[in-house]
Amino acid sequence: MLEIDRLDVYYGNIHALKGVSLRVEEGEIVTMIGANGAGKTTTLRTISALLRPRAGSIRFRGESIEKCPADEIVRRGIGHSPEGRQIFANLTVSENLDMGAYTRRDRDGIRQDREMVFGLFPRLRERLHQRGGTLSGGEQQMLAIGRALMSRPSLLLLDEPSLGIAPLLVEQIFEKIAALNREQGLTILLVEQNAHLALKVAHRAYVLETGHVELEGPAKELANDERVRAHYLGG
Repeated sequence: MLEIDRLDVYYGNIHALKGVSLRVEEGEIVTMIGANGAGKTTTLRTISALLRPRAGSIRFRGESIEKCPADEIVRRGIGHSPEGRQIFANLTVSENLDMGAYTRRDRDGIRQDREMVFGLFPRLRERLHQRGGTLSGGEQQMLAIGRALMSRPSLLLLDEPSLGIAPLLVEQIFEKIAALNREQGLTILLVEQNAHLALKVAHRAYVLETGHVELEGPAKELANDERVRAHYLGG
């Protein structure tokens, strides 16, 4: 579904991604793990056309997308729940979900997808007319994921869904991520600092270090790799 080949991305003179290559097959959960500054968020932002690569290619369903504008990326079927959630704080939960569906005109489908989001996250229905900025961190994360789902993506980019959330809610959110993949067949590319949870839920994984892919393989194998255990899983 997604193929990234030798991607180079810079922030000014800083070489953030150095020849990153990865692939995501349809129906998979693929995770990227690594320390802060390894290039995980940069990779997702480049896929979503929020950053432009200086070299390399990004292909989605066989078509090159690295020169597409961000709105076209959404229309092609890539949704993004960003790091830090970035919900619209002054808009209600309902309005935030509407913003997620801004590329769509199928009212019946939008209504069905709102119900699907409420089925995943019942708390959002309870907070429907509450401003996004007044929600708890966990509720904001649910809203960020729900908003991304409202574009009806075939590939969902999830950036740090556990960041700043109480442990009990983290478990719930990861259960929902697994359910989206298992029950709806949604393909997911997950960036997550909680390597335990990420490797538990993913099919395959990539380990990024200072802008390049250091390791890749089945998630279960990497979870048992001595280097991964020593650096990311607490030994």
